[in-house]
Amino acid sequence: MSDTDIDVSGAGSGFGTRSDASADTSAGAGFSAARRVTIRDIADATGVAPSTVSRALSLPDRVNHTTQERIQRAARELGYVANSQARALTSGRTRAVAVLVSDITNPFYFDVIRGTQHQLAGAGWTQLLVDTEESADAELATLSSIGAKADGVVLTASRLSDAQIARFAERIPLVVVNRRPAGVPSVLIDTPGGVEQAVQHLVSLGHRDVLYVAGPDSSWSNERRWKALVRVAKRLGVRVARIGPHAPFVDSGAAAADAAVHAGATACIAFNDLIAIGMLARLREQGVRVPEDMSIVGCDDIFGADFCNPPLTTMTSPIERAGRVAIRMLLGRLGAIPADELPGEHMTGAVALPTHLTVRESTGPAPA
Repeated sequence: MSDTDIDVSGAGSGFGTRSDASADTSAGAGFSAARRVTIRDIADATGVAPSTVSRALSLPDRVNHTTQERIQRAARELGYVANSQARALTSGRTRAVAVLVSDITNPFYFDVIRGTQHQLAGAGWTQLLVDTEESADAELATLSSIGAKADGVVLTASRLSDAQIARFAERIPLVVVNRRPAGVPSVLIDTPGGVEQAVQHLVSLGHRDVLYVAGPDSSWSNERRWKALVRVAKRLGVRVARIGPHAPFVDSGAAAADAAVHAGATACIAFNDLIAIGMLARLREQGVRVPEDMSIVGCDDIFGADFCNPPLTTMTSPIERAGRVAIRMLLGRLGAIPADELPGEHMTGAVALPTHLTVRESTGPAPA
């Protein structure tokens, strides 16, 4: 726990806990191992008011830097340990944010989590990470119970309906990533723009038929990508077809590859990199050469996309930045970041982040 994660209940509250080691070595303190260290103890040790100690440890930017350092050093030496539950009871704030992800094993979420964690840590807040395992029911259960544990929620790639998300947004501050329910702040990664770049790339290689390997029907992003593919294909005179749905896992790539071979496809755009990587493995087993016989494009540019066999052409997304922006938007709504410090687009309720196509060795000229 950081020095800024503290009890702000006031003097003499007794919510901190002193460790045995520090209890015996702090000269003159006179505390026993069972004695709880309080804000007043820190105030007595530093010669400042208890209210100043509270501000220095919970809102350090509001206290003189020298005083803040002296207070935090004393807190460490006395063995002060914060109690977040007590802090929540007295202040009404937990200074924690719940981040819900659909599948913690999906490398896409590694960067989302890194972005949210870094942004929260920089603000002195705590992240509560929840894996909803691609389950709308799990999301509902978490959102129904999270209010006492967190001040706000970042919901990524939700499987809930827009109406369900909007109802929860009325009860707890909430920002969504890769969704845009009406009236709910959102961060969008422009994968439809990446789809357009992918189709243009394939057309430049001579492909005239493109197969979309769909993700889950419950995925909002899945439908956006398909619609973008249909639009650009119509403009460029390309024929498109769709197979799926497929779960967004590597294992789904085998069935997708079999279906693509059966359909006679020469170029495929997969819902995500995991499915695309699974397709590469299955096609190699079947003796289908990539890209000589079939070109494959993924989406997200996750860790590993550049060293699979062959390296995957994919739509590179600013995933970590999406996590950071979502936290800034949420902290702005919670009043933890002054409105004048937020970019204008953060206050409008929707931020769109661009993607770009990264060309590697899984795409090539259409077979004769």
